[in-house]
Amino acid sequence: MAIVTLVAHHLIPGNTTTVGFAYLLFVLIVASTWGFVEASFASILATLTYNFFFLPPVGQFTIADPQNWVALFTFLATSLIASRLSDQAKHRAMDAVARQRDLERLYTFSRAILLIEGTRTFPKELAQKLAEIFGLSAVVLFDRRADEMYLAGPSDFDGMEDQLREAALNGTSFADPSRNRVIAAVRLGSEPIASLALQGVQMPDSVLQGIANLVAIGLERAKAQDLTRQIEVARQSEQLRTTLIDAMAHEFKTPLTSIKAVTTSLLANPDQPSQTRSELLTVADEEADHLKELIDNSVDMARLDMTHIDVALEDSDLTETAKEVVASMHTKIDGRPVEVSSKEPLPPAAFDRRLVKLAMKQLLDNALKYSPAGSPVTIEMKPVNGSVALDVTNHGETIPATEQGRIFERFYRSPSVHQIPGSGLGLSIAYRIARAHNGDLTVTSNSDGTTFRMTLPTGSKGAA
Repeated sequence: MAIVTLVAHHLIPGNTTTVGFAYLLFVLIVASTWGFVEASFASILATLTYNFFFLPPVGQFTIADPQNWVALFTFLATSLIASRLSDQAKHRAMDAVARQRDLERLYTFSRAILLIEGTRTFPKELAQKLAEIFGLSAVVLFDRRADEMYLAGPSDFDGMEDQLREAALNGTSFADPSRNRVIAAVRLGSEPIASLALQGVQMPDSVLQGIANLVAIGLERAKAQDLTRQIEVARQSEQLRTTLIDAMAHEFKTPLTSIKAVTTSLLANPDQPSQTRSELLTVADEEADHLKELIDNSVDMARLDMTHIDVALEDSDLTETAKEVVASMHTKIDGRPVEVSSKEPLPPAAFDRRLVKLAMKQLLDNALKYSPAGSPVTIEMKPVNGSVALDVTNHGETIPATEQGRIFERFYRSPSVHQIPGSGLGLSIAYRIARAHNGDLTVTSNSDGTTFRMTLPTGSKGAA
């Protein structure tokens, strides 16, 4: 305003109308930049300056011509009204920007809900996303069905636990303006299912209600996913039991048939030569051992369906264990070249022989099934990074990289190998056995072949 006065009074003298419009423009700039209070002060100051410098008698706060009084008060009224309108337009623009920002945050929050994986940690991650997206210092989500509170945000949230429970039970709301806190009920339809406490930023009721609605949708989605997962687990468990029963029935028939044939032959011809009877009894004894092994394996596989697997550690030789597995599977190997080797002395290892033999059988059976007939299969033992490793390598088709991360899942089978009989359990069983020993089972597959590596910790039974 000083610049306008200096220019109009000393440098480029102008008429009073032009000067009045210049002052009015100045008042509008103040109103649009700051607000109505500042614009009102600028209007009064501009009126006094206009009177002192440009209305006769100049240099005094008096007006000689009554018409100038009308002009002066018209200027003041115009300045105040214009500043008020400009201030209102500014606030409306700011409100529109705030509403746009709130809508963008609600949209971002809704997308974040869809991207949260898992159901056990869903409420906790939901609270964390809410705190991050809306810039809140503390968020507390109370899930009434789980009777748990989930906290997120950089600040602590003490007190108001009773209000959170009350809001979740009866749908009430609470507010603590002194600490920028608010508690709202989370409803699914008309029924409250949870409550939400927010701290740090004041927000309109419409935004708060939008957040509560999104939280309700997210919690219900997580509940539906959890129910679906439980149904799938139950289905897989039932399928596992059915598969195991079918597999056991099929496997048991072979030794039982041989034993039955021996006993039938001996009963039908009791006068057979002693050498023939001895040979038949030897066959029956071998098949009885085979049947016992099948029963032991079935019990072990049933143990693997439990959450916790108990391992009976004993100091063992991994190379000799592998040779025993190969010898027990001579029928399935059917003359194929299977080489067992250990190029370096192996450190001592303690493991559950029955479980590890079961895992080896699954890996060898997998190598035989998924490689061309007559192609070699190698089993190599070696020390690797403080562990002892068993590599089972075949020369079948390469496993795509997209499937290598899933082949250890129960019941998973590659879409390209459905013509090969199997249940999708073998690799899962081997993987769980390795993990139960604090080891691991990994796969590498390329044009040179596919290798499954099972690693087991080294050390004697006492050290383990």
